[in-house]
Amino acid sequence: MENNTSLQQQLLDAGVHFGHLKKKWNPKMLPYIFAEKKGIHIIDLNKTTESLQEASAALKQIARSGKKIMFVGTKKQAKEIATQCAQRVNMPFVTERWLGGMLTNFNTVRKSVKKMQSIEKMLTDGTFDNVTKKERLTLTRDKEKMEKVLGGIAQLGRVPAALFIIDIGHEHIALSEAKRLGITTFGMVDTNCDPNKVDFPIPANDDATKSIAIIIEYITAAIAEGLAERQEAKDSDVEESSDENEKRAARMEAEAQAEAARGGRGGAPRGGAGNAPKRRVPNSPKRTGAR
Repeated sequence: MENNTSLQQQLLDAGVHFGHLKKKWNPKMLPYIFAEKKGIHIIDLNKTTESLQEASAALKQIARSGKKIMFVGTKKQAKEIATQCAQRVNMPFVTERWLGGMLTNFNTVRKSVKKMQSIEKMLTDGTFDNVTKKERLTLTRDKEKMEKVLGGIAQLGRVPAALFIIDIGHEHIALSEAKRLGITTFGMVDTNCDPNKVDFPIPANDDATKSIAIIIEYITAAIAEGLAERQEAKDSDVEESSDENEKRAARMEAEAQAEAARGGRGGAPRGGAGNAPKRRVPNSPKRTGAR
């Protein structure tokens, strides 16, 4: 309970509770609104805390299973912090511009990413040393443009398992693409948006940098925990398999030694029989005849 209280205090200090003007509200946000003050809706921080913890637990589980979570925040207040947090946990991000079809037409987007990577490779390995200065400059500019938009998804080999969206109203194209593909969505939802459009809505002020930062930091910490647990599980699996291999090797060695010992015991009489005088069966009749 103490933890929740301190989290609520941090959210309060960051101004997470400030909603939009009453006239701009979406009636579906009613369950998350605490009160109205001077024409501005105040978000219920109890609901924010509950939603944030629920979303974090789900994101932690996704990260633990090894799937990718894409951060989407193209508004200027979110760009920098979203980029930093996504890079910290090695997750894809879109913070410049959402290209239409980035998810629904993922194969085409991947081709653009490969083109960007091939230009980058050619510029570094000296392939373009013989081209004119103008051509080289054009290619460099093309690469920079593509890197700005596609840099955050360069390492993404397949469609992500989840999207974390800052301001679902502003990122409505990303949200509709995710819904069409059945991708799990998490989002910061202000009082002017419909919380039912996302699977895990987090009622919060999505316009203030401080508010955005505290929510993203909390989410990122949960993802980092999930990744750490995944690594621990992997390490313990490796240890278990190496222990198992050692045991198997020891067992095989013991069996080999036992076999050798049995062979030694069995071999002695055979060897002994070779040294002992042999019974001469053919001489028996002669002895009988002699009597």
